Amino acid sequence: MQIEYKINEPIDVQSFYDLLINSTLGERRPINDLACLQGMLSNSNLIVSAWDAEKLVGLARSITDFHYACYLSDLAVDQAYQHQGIGKQLQNLTQAQLNHRCKLILISAPAANEYYEKIGFTHNPRCWVLERTTTL
Repeated sequence: MQIEYKINEPIDVQSFYDLLINSTLGERRPINDLACLQGMLSNSNLIVSAWDAEKLVGLARSITDFHYACYLSDLAVDQAYQHQGIGKQLQNLTQAQLNHRCKLILISAPAANEYYEKIGFTHNPRCWVLERTTTL
């Protein structure tokens, strides 16, 4: 198996949907709203993807200014391809696109906290979320 990594390769919404389902990230994403999934792809300005031939097997989807902050919105690897270093390589390639001062920022799924700490992320308890249904 030869995994090929691509930067900002166009991804069709069905492949993104399939990856979300196969990675368990679909449990926390709006998988029943394909228009939303398409918007997530279309409006990201940095996507690093991993491919096994024509199959999307991993994705790091980010929104960034490339100089100070990069929010890694989704890091997904198909469960059948996990524990092979694909997720780490997606993050390395994401960082390679960024200025040397640019921080990689993400919100972890609870089950992934140990993974991020193990690979070098530091925990920051100052994240705040405002749900769309909440008004200021």
